[in-house]
Amino acid sequence: MKQILDNVESKMKKAADNLEANLRTIRTGRANANMLERVSVEYYGSPTPINQISSIQVVEGRQLVVKPYDRSILKDVDHAISAANLGLVPQNDGDVIRINVPALTEDRRKELAKEAHKYGEECKVVVRNVRREGNDLVKKDKELTEDMKKDAQEKIQKMTDTYVKKIDAMVKEKSEEIMSV
Repeated sequence: MKQILDNVESKMKKAADNLEANLRTIRTGRANANMLERVSVEYYGSPTPINQISSIQVVEGRQLVVKPYDRSILKDVDHAISAANLGLVPQNDGDVIRINVPALTEDRRKELAKEAHKYGEECKVVVRNVRREGNDLVKKDKELTEDMKKDAQEKIQKMTDTYVKKIDAMVKEKSEEIMSV
């Protein structure tokens, strides 16, 4: 029973961690190096995350400066940022790439808040699927008594409730951050 519960908890934690990573990539109106986390650049034939082949710095609160370690890939980095569809316009000055992060409009803020809620709902679905899988494993385990099965299912439900509350709190915090001017 302990093994099933540990497995369920680890899967729920992974789902929450994944949500946190997804929420970090949503822009909030302020420049943030995590905005480029999902951008991959074709480097020596394989897609490589931009943060592994360049330094990313926040300058003056509203500007990102991307400086590739290898100057020969400056154009590739420029194209990758443009192609990532982040609503950002990179400016290549021959040495570094500067990205001005414009202030968000009210409509764009609402869109991004909806996106955060969508990520939250997807994460809740994953957590509920993990709960169902855990309950199925408990029901099929022939070594457990009826009381042990019921106890295990109650623990799985409590874990589910805990993670759903965490997910709601993360999404609420991110939505407030997005909506604040």
